[in-house]
Amino acid sequence: MVAKDPAIPNLGQKDNLLKPSPAQTKLVTAKTRRGKRFLEKRAPKLIEDVKRSLVLYGNKVSQVVKDALTDIHKLKGLDSVKYTRRNEDVRPFEPGGETSLEFYSNKSNCSLFALGTHSKKRPHNLVLGRMFDFHLYDCVELGIEQYHGIKEFAKAATGAQVGNKPCIIFVGEKFESVPHLKQLRSLLLDFFRGLQVDQINLAGLDRIIMAVAPEDNQLLLRQYTIKLKKSGTKVPRLALTEMGPRLDLRVRRSRTAPVDLEREACKQPQLGKKKEKNVSSDVLDGKVGRIYMPKQKVDTMALAKMKGLKRERRKAAADAVAKGLPKPKKQKKAAEAAA
Repeated sequence: MVAKDPAIPNLGQKDNLLKPSPAQTKLVTAKTRRGKRFLEKRAPKLIEDVKRSLVLYGNKVSQVVKDALTDIHKLKGLDSVKYTRRNEDVRPFEPGGETSLEFYSNKSNCSLFALGTHSKKRPHNLVLGRMFDFHLYDCVELGIEQYHGIKEFAKAATGAQVGNKPCIIFVGEKFESVPHLKQLRSLLLDFFRGLQVDQINLAGLDRIIMAVAPEDNQLLLRQYTIKLKKSGTKVPRLALTEMGPRLDLRVRRSRTAPVDLEREACKQPQLGKKKEKNVSSDVLDGKVGRIYMPKQKVDTMALAKMKGLKRERRKAAADAVAKGLPKPKKQKKAAEAAA
């Protein structure tokens, strides 16, 4: 059992489009207008919407993991769905264990997920991952070594508004050299970047998310609020105050994307007007076109005959008569027509 997502409409029995069926191969079509609008909203777009995240629990979960997932859910704001019940069959690192996770992701229309588990072998476990076309793309398993929630920084947390874009900073050259940290950097960017925009108002930049990699398998995650204060110049002075959550994480396992799936996911759509062939623009002439013509054979082309050549044809016909040769067909028909 999972909690119902209020963003998903109740389509009824006729439009139960997300009913799980492992052997389903045919294309699902809507039977009502409401179901058609529902499928069009989830269809691929040239400019995608903000990536939504799914927060859920595994078979066993500790209170530390619950609080950490709650803070992640708060940071995502309205672009996050949280399931409060336990899910025993969600194991993304085991063969076949991602089936239920893919179904929940499809049902909630979420391309990101955060899974919390707890066991004796892997205590306080946190799994962050991504989906492509509602199939598991990649994921990273992290162990929580130290955690301080947003509640412990209650006064500083009031300085940030939900929905504002944060400034994300990665400290350490290991994010470029270590493969699983490079993958984790891409995951964190997808989780917290929000809506992609071309410009941003600095007055609305109110928090910083900082990720530090002191070791190959360690990640320190911090969040600070930004306050602009007077500095005596045009450039204001920045004052940072920690607002939480404060997470000390240890990388345990990682699962990379298959090569064919990665190639398909990295394809970029062609936006804007298509380029016209053989057309260029000039400052003086404006729009200029280029035409390619094949090689012309003038000897065999059917050209219009000039009137000045008729006299030569008459002389040639008269010489032929004087020598007793037969007239050309065209001259003979002309003479008969004149008679």
